[in-house]
Amino acid sequence: MTATVSGPAALLRAARTPEDGLHEGPRLLRRLPEGWEERPYTLFDIVPQARTIGAEIRGVDLSRPLTEALRGELDRALLEWKVLFFRSQHLAPDQQRAFARNWGELETNPLLATGSREDVVRFDKGGAAAPTFENVWHTDVTFRERPALGAVLQLREVPPFGGDTLWADMAAAYDNLPRAVRDRIDGARAVHDFIPGFDRFYGPERLAPFQDLFPPVEHPVVRRHPDTGRRTLFVNTSFTTHITGMDRDESDRLLRLLFQQAHVPEYQVRFRWQPGDIAFWDNRATQHYAVNDYGTRRRVAERVAITGDRPY
Repeated sequence: MTATVSGPAALLRAARTPEDGLHEGPRLLRRLPEGWEERPYTLFDIVPQARTIGAEIRGVDLSRPLTEALRGELDRALLEWKVLFFRSQHLAPDQQRAFARNWGELETNPLLATGSREDVVRFDKGGAAAPTFENVWHTDVTFRERPALGAVLQLREVPPFGGDTLWADMAAAYDNLPRAVRDRIDGARAVHDFIPGFDRFYGPERLAPFQDLFPPVEHPVVRRHPDTGRRTLFVNTSFTTHITGMDRDESDRLLRLLFQQAHVPEYQVRFRWQPGDIAFWDNRATQHYAVNDYGTRRRVAERVAITGDRPY
């Protein structure tokens, strides 16, 4: 007997993709918050590097003190593009610190190696150097009650190839979550702890003394940016351990889905470094990923971080 076909749907067998995961297809790529007035920049040229995140700033010498007007335009560019790139600045550590202090007090991090000052973190990689925060998407120091507002990173020595850094727009990541997922996480809180991010390369004897200094903290799963009001996804693989009040298996499944959002190429910008280049990013709205693909070749960077506010 020959089967009858009543319509196109009869030709398809029942099938579906998993509910939790990343799917192909177009995405909403909105760079600015709703109602934000876009205005031209008058004190420098800006060259976008991706659709929603990342812009190169041209015509600014960061070794010179910022005027109030220039600081205001750079701040607006940071809010609109989330990470700013400045080529060939070659700042001394104190000049780098002075630039960052235009946005607030500088923080120290006793868990990382320092440079010439205690608020300058130095990453000296290659050869026998121990691995640290590379090859993992993360937002800096979310294990603090007041995670960093942002950071200013300068590459002092660059390998002949590799060693790029990527940033992901976590406002775009939130915008593109399914409505059912957003309904689950709006208002939810998650626990952040420094230990998961550091026990990959430090032993218990190194970490144990810091447990009282950095106890676990709770932050919103979705935070509102204090300057733009925009919702951003605020969990990351390095430090977020579980969602408060949720069954552990359910929390793990949901966090895996949320962690994956940083991996979407449409939300990302990738920067190829040259010696003396500066990146200044908004830590409240981004995650970043340092690519360790340069083997034994040397890569030296120095970073200063700006103290932030308590997420809400």
